[in-house]
Amino acid sequence: MPIEKLQRISLMDLELNFQEVEQGFTNQEAIEEANRCLYCYDAPCIKACPTGIDIPTFIKKIASDNLLGSSKTIMSSNPVGASCARVCPTEELCEGACVLNHSTTPIMIGKLQRFATDWAIQNDRTLFEPGIPNGRKVAIIGAGPAGLSAARELARYGYEVTIFEAAEKAGGLNTYGIVSFRLPQRISYWEVDQVKKLNVKFLTNAKIGKDISVQELMENFDRIVLAAGMGHVPSLDIEGESLDGVHDAIEFVKATKTGKVSNHLIGKRVVVIGAGNTAIDGANCSVRLGAENVKILYRRTAEEMTAYDFEYEFAKMDGVEFRWLTAPKRIIGDENGKVIGVECYKMKLGEPESDGRCWPIAVEGSEYVIPADAVIKAIGQTRHTDLIEQLGIDHRGGVVQVNPETLQTSNPKIVACGDIIFGKGKGDAMVVTAAQQGKMAAYALHKQFTSVDSPV
Repeated sequence: MPIEKLQRISLMDLELNFQEVEQGFTNQEAIEEANRCLYCYDAPCIKACPTGIDIPTFIKKIASDNLLGSSKTIMSSNPVGASCARVCPTEELCEGACVLNHSTTPIMIGKLQRFATDWAIQNDRTLFEPGIPNGRKVAIIGAGPAGLSAARELARYGYEVTIFEAAEKAGGLNTYGIVSFRLPQRISYWEVDQVKKLNVKFLTNAKIGKDISVQELMENFDRIVLAAGMGHVPSLDIEGESLDGVHDAIEFVKATKTGKVSNHLIGKRVVVIGAGNTAIDGANCSVRLGAENVKILYRRTAEEMTAYDFEYEFAKMDGVEFRWLTAPKRIIGDENGKVIGVECYKMKLGEPESDGRCWPIAVEGSEYVIPADAVIKAIGQTRHTDLIEQLGIDHRGGVVQVNPETLQTSNPKIVACGDIIFGKGKGDAMVVTAAQQGKMAAYALHKQFTSVDSPV
């Protein structure tokens, strides 16, 4: 498309590009799909779901037109089940375990889950009630999937829960970090409201260690749940990072979700550095913001990238190009300090690292330049090391060390869950995994006070 035509694209057109891509089931489609389910005894799909949703039961309730019961079944196991219906890698989890894979096609569990939870959202249903107050107070640091899940379970047990969130809005990754055309903010806000209705207090724009001291938390709460997630994209440590046109992928995606959609990429060439899910999101957003060409650079191969397979396929359908075994040497700017290109190395793979992926090595004399008008950094996320150290708990490079059964940290008053306890393994930082970790943290605390086991 000629640049002249691209420049005539309005902001309204760009906003339309961020409308949800995947359409939900109609009522008839949902019933027909639900009736395909075999309602297996000891269903493998339940075991494949990190939160253990009783999938045959919620599907059967759809088939019998009990959508309130279906949505309650989903959300009782997964407090962010509406978001997960849209962002879970279902092909690798529940749908991948469906017995119908061996004969026809698996039940479309994700779309059925979305159908039931969308009904609850559209009908403004309150699904759960707070428990009888037990006089105990719990502080939760972070209002993302893990923090919300912990808060929801604790409130149902009768704890007085306060969530401290550094951002303006609650919801964490679901609110700010997943592109709107996959997960609209209204879905995350509904899940937050479900927790608020349990009398959970939310203090946003409240950064622990700055706005509220660690000492205040320790003195005013019986227990603390650390569910702070992760931070910004780290530095590339290469020349040219401060040039005009270099973006943090997390902030870039966030801008598209907070009404700050811009036409500054119309007709431009964009280079994204990294190959995780955030990199894919940055690339897809660039396409929807009118970029003429988008390339993802990754220093390893497709086999080693951490993005989900369906994210990769989605990006290719959007026309995103992938340059494997390619790493940036420096970002090049013009005399006005604007990005004009990226000088790259060609890479080769060396010996495997501890995570099983091979270490990439630059090929001597292989430098070449890729023209670019914008660069998006997406090489992972920094960890909240300062916060962790203020809390005085053990960690390894910002990964909080916990007892895997109880999620207990080195401080007996603090449990931790979500991204802050995950390493770098593929699939660790899933929304559904964080939700399960939040549940486990709540059950662990409840057991400390009652000595009663709770199912997870």
